[in-house]
Amino acid sequence: MTLNLIINSDDYGRSSEVSRGIREAHLRGVVSSTTCMMNFPNVADDLALALAETPDLGLGVHLVLTAGRPLLPAAQVSTLINPAGGFFKLDQLIAHLEALDPAEAKAEWRAQIEKFIAVTGRRPTHLDSHHHSSYFTAGLFQNMLDLAEEYNCAIRQIFAQEHGDSLNGLPGAVHHDVREFAPPLLQRYSPRSTDGFYTSFYDEMATKEELLRIIGSLPENGIYEIMCHPGYSDAALLASTVYASQRDRELAVLTDPEVRQAIDARQIQLVTFNAV
Repeated sequence: MTLNLIINSDDYGRSSEVSRGIREAHLRGVVSSTTCMMNFPNVADDLALALAETPDLGLGVHLVLTAGRPLLPAAQVSTLINPAGGFFKLDQLIAHLEALDPAEAKAEWRAQIEKFIAVTGRRPTHLDSHHHSSYFTAGLFQNMLDLAEEYNCAIRQIFAQEHGDSLNGLPGAVHHDVREFAPPLLQRYSPRSTDGFYTSFYDEMATKEELLRIIGSLPENGIYEIMCHPGYSDAALLASTVYASQRDRELAVLTDPEVRQAIDARQIQLVTFNAV
């Protein structure tokens, strides 16, 4: 029996300091995979560093609808943007879901994936999404499944496997609809994904104790994902997001030797989504 684990850091490219922290969490710690925010201006340079410094780090695409600006011209994504031309913030997007055109989102996400391929020369290992926005409506989720099929890559699980709500991380306003539309779409597409997904290592719960608890609770075999958000915070990040200094704390946990020892003690293999 083999137990495989993907420890995936979201938000590569969010800032160069976040990207540097993710590379450190791979080189000195247990992060095996990351997903890239392709609509941020520094991401191409950050990816060049990843290819040079961390060739074994899995690289996927973090589909974005709730941060920064779109890659496509405003006229092509008019239902996705605010009057200033940027993406809606999370709470604004939730309020705007009925007016959002899923076809515009799919076009923008395809542009983000195509930019990743142009920069790296490879397809992404998998797709997931910033703030889990690709799971908010049936149209958005189907877009994600279509793109994963088109680019022959895996996706992140929509349902979490841990204590508490299985839709942990998704806004409560979408839970009812997700439970209705997700199962038939998953049955129809049968996307490549993990056997389980753990989201609780986040914010106040991003502690060594919680990470060790998850590692210790993993089943005896299969392939699982733990989501994380390490990085180095700086003044620009602190001014632009509420999740900034927490990234430094996550980085410290993910590079703690005790975490590696716990993984080795269970003979867990750290892998990327290419193993799915």
